Amino acid sequence: MTRTAAGPGRAGRAARLAGWCLAALLGACATTETTTTSGPVTATGDLKTDSDQTATDRRAQARMDLAAAYFGRNQLVTALDEVKQALVAKPDMPEALNLRGLIYAAMSENALAEESFKRALAVVPRDGDIQHNYGWFLCQQRRFSEADDLFARALTLPQYRSFARTMLAQGVCQARNAQLGRAELTLSRAFELDPTNLAIAYNLTEVLYRQGEFERARFYIRRVNARRETANAQSLWLAVRIENRLGNQALVRQLGTDLRERFGQSPEALLYEKGRFDE
Repeated sequence: MTRTAAGPGRAGRAARLAGWCLAALLGACATTETTTTSGPVTATGDLKTDSDQTATDRRAQARMDLAAAYFGRNQLVTALDEVKQALVAKPDMPEALNLRGLIYAAMSENALAEESFKRALAVVPRDGDIQHNYGWFLCQQRRFSEADDLFARALTLPQYRSFARTMLAQGVCQARNAQLGRAELTLSRAFELDPTNLAIAYNLTEVLYRQGEFERARFYIRRVNARRETANAQSLWLAVRIENRLGNQALVRQLGTDLRERFGQSPEALLYEKGRFDE
């Protein structure tokens, strides 16, 4: 595809695209897990199991479990304190360094976040989850080329399994960087891997809409809006704009009514009321 989006509202659409990713994935754009491609081994060369854990290992893991729970509830300061205590027990614990990076990123402590991700990768250079998280962090800093490289590295790891999640993040970042053709290919591959993932369907719809591929965009947004509980103000508004572009005014009114009745206080409902379909 060679067409690119232009005109008013382009920056706002890109921001909404990434925002829906964060809101809808429930953590899928970032992970607190750390899974190395070559598992940890004991001094005898065996893979480690629970019975090989020392008291220090168990203490650090207990702190990590608490930290992840607090992070999931957005209690960032408490989560950070638990991570710090895990690192006191095990200073080079990669999952603790990874989570510390996520916490600092959520706090907008960007230098500290980057230092944590780099330290984690220094310990386990071939960890796909850490590469994914560091890449997503760099994407938020608009360091798109570096982010793309990290996503690509994660996707080449033989034992990495979260391909659709990483392709979703990569595609969102490519779209943010106005690389719509690349974003379409990446998100299409992600959709093939995980066709039930509504965040992938939504973000692919957004990219297709920006490229003027309205019929194809309609196919994917209908999957998002197929059930009442999966539709939100953003997905309904995107469907409205697609039908408007296709000249289907009856569907525009039907979807617009649904948008107003269910999400009447949303910015999208206000845009619909004002007829500002290109924003």
